[in-house]
Amino acid sequence: MKRKLAALTLFATIGLTLAACSDDSDGGKSSDTGSSSSQSAPFNDADVTFAQQMIPHHEQAIEMAKVAETRAGSDEVKSLAADIEAAQGPEIETLEGWLESWGEDVPSGEMDHGDMNHGSSDEGGMAGMMDEEDMKSLEDASGAEFDRMFLQMMIEHHEGAVAMAETEVQDGENADAIAMAQKVISDQQAEIDLMNSLLGS
Repeated sequence: MKRKLAALTLFATIGLTLAACSDDSDGGKSSDTGSSSSQSAPFNDADVTFAQQMIPHHEQAIEMAKVAETRAGSDEVKSLAADIEAAQGPEIETLEGWLESWGEDVPSGEMDHGDMNHGSSDEGGMAGMMDEEDMKSLEDASGAEFDRMFLQMMIEHHEGAVAMAETEVQDGENADAIAMAQKVISDQQAEIDLMNSLLGS
């Protein structure tokens, strides 16, 4: 009787152990999917377009912000430019990581400058991009004149980014990409309001 009871207990223990292993394995899969996030989550053409176009868009904003470090006249504009650079740099790295994990082309620096030459109106996704003439004018300005030009150009640039992000929220599939798009809308709309306020002051 004792042997029979011991055997039953052993089988019950083995059964529970196997069940626990099975649960852990399944749980591990779902947790891995959550941790790799956008890499393993579904994505569509809208997500790819958003990432590929937002990279050069952000890079141009950073280029404009770097010019402000030495050409801006007001501390407010210098501070805004620093905030833009700090926020958009990490977003570029995230976007590049997504494209690599999705097996899609990552825009190169050389491509970015080429795209700038074609401006903003050919594709709605690239709205707000400055052309070479705009950038040259900005680089040649300084002081109060620079501040005015920078604010006007960056408002247009941000409005283009907001439009691109709104398209991603509407048409995208990847949850992380949509979340970034929502953050872009919120952050850059707040900066548009600030820049309009600085222009009016």
